[in-house]
Amino acid sequence: MSQRNNPMSAVQKKRTVSTTKRKGTASSSKTSRTSKKEQAKHRYVMPIWLRNMLAVIIVGCFSVAFYYFFIRPYAYRWKPCHGLKEYGVCIPDGYDIHGIDISHYQGKIDWKKLLQSKETATPLYFVFMKATEGGDHNDTTFEANFANARNHGFIRGAYHFYIPGTDALKQADFFIRTVKLVSGDLPPVLDVEVTGRKEKKELQQGIKRWLDRVESHYGVKPILYTSYKFKTRYLDDSIFNAYPYWIAHYYVDSVRYQGKWHFWQHTDVGSVPGIEEDVDLNVFNGSLEELKKLTIK
Repeated sequence: MSQRNNPMSAVQKKRTVSTTKRKGTASSSKTSRTSKKEQAKHRYVMPIWLRNMLAVIIVGCFSVAFYYFFIRPYAYRWKPCHGLKEYGVCIPDGYDIHGIDISHYQGKIDWKKLLQSKETATPLYFVFMKATEGGDHNDTTFEANFANARNHGFIRGAYHFYIPGTDALKQADFFIRTVKLVSGDLPPVLDVEVTGRKEKKELQQGIKRWLDRVESHYGVKPILYTSYKFKTRYLDDSIFNAYPYWIAHYYVDSVRYQGKWHFWQHTDVGSVPGIEEDVDLNVFNGSLEELKKLTIK
């Protein structure tokens, strides 16, 4: 009998082919698993020393960031006071005349409660208020704060936040239109904190134009406010030494600036009655009589 006509032979042939396919598939699967194992063996494994180094760097960066944002701003509160502690911070030794500066960041102020500071060992005598910024931005609390400060017996002052990218004369005229200083008020203040990517010379020229215009209008030299580092880096020209200087220098026991200064903003985390938010605390470098001599006549 020929295989062509033998049905059993056909079935056996199919089984043989099917078995061969299964064997081939199994062999292929085994080869694939072996290949993956081989690949896994050759994968890059980070050396222990490198892994430890990265861990140290990450922990270090986190620690620095944590200190900068959460510890440093309040570190001065935790320092042991060798002198007097008031308003939640150590009060600089050797100064009798204290004051604050405020803006809309302090919210609504209870001026009657603020008068309680008069009964402390470090009474507040003066209050600076933000009036304007740039060429067209008013501080929303200035008008009320400016009137309340005088009505409650504080020596008051007003400041302008300088924007280098805006025309200096436009800023000066805006401040003049906004702030009406009278006898007994402190001279106008120019707050300079940013360069606006201006070259040093151009920055100085703009600041001087503002100072000249404002001095011409009020008849008194404006007070120049800036940080210790900003002053020494950008306003080191002798022409700026002719203005009363209000120095911002936080979390130190004494001013390290070698030049003459009149006011020192020594902390930005003061806590005073009548103000819910933290507030800047300042001292005047002189007596009450000298502070009054500085005011507009």
